[in-house]
Amino acid sequence: MISDTTHDPSVLNTIHEHDIFGDREFPTWLTQQQISLACTTYQTSRLILIGAAPETKKISAFWRIFDRAMGLYCTRDRIYLSSKYQLWQLDNVLTAGGQHQGYDRLYIPRIAYTTGDIDIHDVAVDSSGQVIFISTLLNCIATLSDRHSCKPLWKPPFISQYINEDRCHLNGLAMVAGEAKYVTASSQSDVVDGWRDRRQNGGIVIDIESDNIIVTGLSMPHSPRWYQDKLWVLNSGRGELGYVDLDTGNFHAIAFCPGYLRGLAFWQNRAIVGLSKPRGGDKTFSGLELDELLIKKDAEPRCGIMVIDINTGTIVHWVRFEGVVTELYDVQIIPEVQRAMALGFQSEEIAQLITLEV
Repeated sequence: MISDTTHDPSVLNTIHEHDIFGDREFPTWLTQQQISLACTTYQTSRLILIGAAPETKKISAFWRIFDRAMGLYCTRDRIYLSSKYQLWQLDNVLTAGGQHQGYDRLYIPRIAYTTGDIDIHDVAVDSSGQVIFISTLLNCIATLSDRHSCKPLWKPPFISQYINEDRCHLNGLAMVAGEAKYVTASSQSDVVDGWRDRRQNGGIVIDIESDNIIVTGLSMPHSPRWYQDKLWVLNSGRGELGYVDLDTGNFHAIAFCPGYLRGLAFWQNRAIVGLSKPRGGDKTFSGLELDELLIKKDAEPRCGIMVIDINTGTIVHWVRFEGVVTELYDVQIIPEVQRAMALGFQSEEIAQLITLEV
C-alpha cells in the first residue's frame, strides 16, 4: 500500500526531449524487449532511468541527484549505486502490475553505507549475496563493513600495500558464475597518480584467481564483462568495444564509437555502451588516440548510449544526451521494466510517500 500526499514532482525530474533523443526505433526496441536502462553521470551527479513512454512511444528519461553517481548494479527490484562517500541500496516498492504516476517501478533509497570518499567504481553482487566493488583510491576490490569504510579483499600483485593513493587506476570488475574474475586498470604503476603517465597504452586486464596480467597495451580500459563465454572490454582511449582472446591475450575490437567509453551491459545479442565527451580543461581524457580517430572519421565526440550487434559490430540503436549531461560512467539493464522512477532527497516527496508491508 502506498500513501502519497504530494503533487506530481516527477515533471521536474524528467529530461526534456531536446536534451535526450535517439533513433526512432529505440523506444520500440525497449518495449519489445521489456527492459529499461539505468545510467550514471559522474560530473552532474545523476542517476538516470531510461524507458519507453507507452502513450507516446518516445523515450522516457527520469533522473535523481546522487552526488558523484558512478557504479551501478541492477536487478528487477533493486539498484545498488555508488556515490561520493556512500553506497546506496534502492528498492522497488510497487507490487507486480502496480504503477505510480505512470511508472511501473518506484525505487526508494532504503539503505546507505557510508564508506568515505574511496572512489567506488564498478559494483557487483557475488553468488553469496555479498556486495563487492572496486575502490579506485585504494587500488583494490573491497566489500562493505559494518563499522569501517570497507574491507579490502584483493589487490593487484604489483600494488605493494593497501593505501589511499590512486596508483594504477583500477576501475572495472567482471564477474564469472557469480564470482569476481577479471579487473581492468589503466597501468601497472605503484606510485600515486602514476597511471596518468600510461594513459596511451598502459592499460591491462588481470585474472584475479591467478594474479596474471592477461592483456596489455590497452588505452584506459573500462567495464570488463563476461558474456556468452567471452571477456568483453571497452578500450576507452580508442573508443572501441571488443573482446579478449584468452589464449593469446589479444584484444579484438568489433566496433568504434565516437566518444570515451565507460559502461557496458548485454541483452541477447546486443551490447549497450556508454559514451562521454572529453572533460573541458581536463588532461585525463585529452591526448588519447581517440582524438585522432575522431578527426579521421570527421566526427565529434558524443555523450550517449549505443546499442551494438555483437555478431556484426553494427550500431543498431543510439541515444544522445545534450545540455548539462556530457559524461556517463555506468550503464545497466533493468529487466522486465518498461518505465522506472526513483526518489531522491531534493524534495519533500521522500518524506511524504509512505509504503506499508502487508
